[in-house]
Amino acid sequence: MQEAKLIQEQKDMDYVFSGNIYIFQAFDVGDDINLEAIKSSNVLEQESLILSKYFKNYHIPLAVKLPAQPDSHCVSIRIHNFGAISLTYKIPFKSTLTQVRTNLDALDNRFQEQSIKDVSAIFKKIKPFIKKSNFFSTQSSYLVIQVDTEDAFSDVVHFKQQYGSMIASMLRFETESLSEIQRDEILEFAMGYYRGDLIVIDTAASFVYDSEYTEILDFFEFANIQHLELQYFDRVLDQLLNAMYEEKVRKLSPKAYLPFIGTLSRSPVDELGKLRVDISVITERLESSIKLVAEPYFSELYALLQDKLDLKKWQEGIEKKLSIVQDIRTVFQHKVDAAREDILSVLIAILIMIELVVAILK
Repeated sequence: MQEAKLIQEQKDMDYVFSGNIYIFQAFDVGDDINLEAIKSSNVLEQESLILSKYFKNYHIPLAVKLPAQPDSHCVSIRIHNFGAISLTYKIPFKSTLTQVRTNLDALDNRFQEQSIKDVSAIFKKIKPFIKKSNFFSTQSSYLVIQVDTEDAFSDVVHFKQQYGSMIASMLRFETESLSEIQRDEILEFAMGYYRGDLIVIDTAASFVYDSEYTEILDFFEFANIQHLELQYFDRVLDQLLNAMYEEKVRKLSPKAYLPFIGTLSRSPVDELGKLRVDISVITERLESSIKLVAEPYFSELYALLQDKLDLKKWQEGIEKKLSIVQDIRTVFQHKVDAAREDILSVLIAILIMIELVVAILK
C-alpha cells in the first residue's frame, strides 16, 4: 500500500503541466508624462486599451506597442501620466513543476534585463514629453506562475498536499524544498473561488491554479505599479529630508522676506507645499482606484496582495515623512512671516521718523 502511494506521488511529480509565467515590470521615468502629446506625435504605435471594470478611471494609461522587437514576449506596455511605464511579459511553458522551479530564477533575471532594454526603447521615443525625465530612478517587478487546471487534479486539497512544498519554494525562487515552517507560512493564506481553484500569494511571486485567471492579472499589475510609486515617493522624501538635515536646501532669497514682493517669488516653502500636494494626490488616487463593492472574493485577494507587498506600511511611512515635511514647511513659513513683520515694523518706524523730522524742520 505504501509502495503504491509512493509510485503515485512520483507520477504526480512527473506530471507535465502547461501554463504561463507572467512577469510584471514597472519603471518610474519622470514626474509627469503628457499622454495627449504622445498620441498626437505618433512616435509610438498605439494599441486598444481594455480597462477592467474593477478600476476607476482616475489614471487612464496609454497602451502602445514595442518598437521593432516582436520576440520579447512583451504582451502589454502602458504609459501612465504620473511618470511610470509598466510592461507585462508572458512566457508559456509545458513541463513539470520541478523543471519550472529549476528555471524560474534564471528566467526572472533574463526578463529583468530584457525589460530594461524594452523600456529604454520606449523612453527614447517619449522623452521629450516627460517632465523631469530620468531613466530610471525606481523599478518594481512581480512574477505570477499560472498553471492550467487539469482534470487529474480537480481535488485542490490533494493538489496542495502534493505540490505545496514545490509551490512554496518556487515563490521564494529556491531550487530546494523549504522548511515546513516556511512552507506552512506561505500556504497559510491560500485561497480560491471554486472548488478546484488554488491561488497562493507571496511577497515577490504568486501561484495561480485557476481556469478563470485572466480577471485577476490586472490586480497584480496595478499592485506592482502602486509598489513602484510608493518606493519612488519614499526615496524622494528621504532625499529631501536628508538635504534639510544637511542644510543643502536652497536658501531664501532676500526679496522673499519683502512684504508683497516676496509673495510673488517661489521659495522652498512653496516647493515643499507643492511636493506634499503632488504626493498626497497621487497616492490617494492610486489607493482608491479599485472599486470592489459587492466583490468579497476580489476584495480579499487584493487585500492579501497589498499585505504581502507591504503597501500599507509603505503608505504609513510616506504619511509620517509628509507630516515632517509639513512641520518643516510651517517652520519656514513662520520664519518668513516673522521677517516680513520685522521689516514692516522697521518701515513704519522709518516713516514716523521722517514725518517727525519734516514736522520739526517746518
